Amino acid sequence: MKIGLYETRGSSGGITYEAFCVTGGCGAESGPHPEQKAAQDWALRHTGRTGHDLFRRVFTDHAKVTRAE
Repeated sequence: MKIGLYETRGSSGGITYEAFCVTGGCGAESGPHPEQKAAQDWALRHTGRTGHDLFRRVFTDHAKVTRAE
């Protein structure tokens, strides 16, 4: 059996962006956003408020797997 793989975009999947502060065990996080700018802006604001300057960025996308005929 062969399996075909293709990515989905738009309302059935899409990409989410998140930022997590990893400075000194802070643990603050942006939460998931549909646009990268929102997570980036959160990190900039967090740095302005706290002086923390190290973040882990996570990009999540979705793939739909179908059987190849």
